[in-house]
Amino acid sequence: MTNWPDDDVILYDGVCVFCSRWVQFVIARDTEKRFRVTPIQSPYGTRLAQAFGIDPREPDTNAVVHGGKAHLKSDAALTVLSNLPGWGWTRALFAVPKSLRDAVYSVVARNRYRIFGKYDSCFVPDAELRRRVLDQ
Repeated sequence: MTNWPDDDVILYDGVCVFCSRWVQFVIARDTEKRFRVTPIQSPYGTRLAQAFGIDPREPDTNAVVHGGKAHLKSDAALTVLSNLPGWGWTRALFAVPKSLRDAVYSVVARNRYRIFGKYDSCFVPDAELRRRVLDQ
């Protein structure tokens, strides 16, 4: 895992319907307002992606910076979920072998546009979410 100066930042594909809904799901449940988000298409998101070896033109994973470290694929999703109020039980899913978790994650990631759709441009958040977006 790679270090990054900002903490609790979720990197997501802003044109992916599934990814944008994931961010909305997280923000709605993050009552402590712990997580901030950045679309990979923003200048900040692009820098973050490149630092973690993610191609910003063809992203194959979301990521989260937590505890100063980057978590990718299933580790990213479980790290976020397990830090939401009432979702701590998802920590148990870390017991599933990472290779299996990431294989399932990769199947969904590869097919996300076909299954869930794609926006023509970056998802535009509402005012509440906008306050938690890092884009510069």
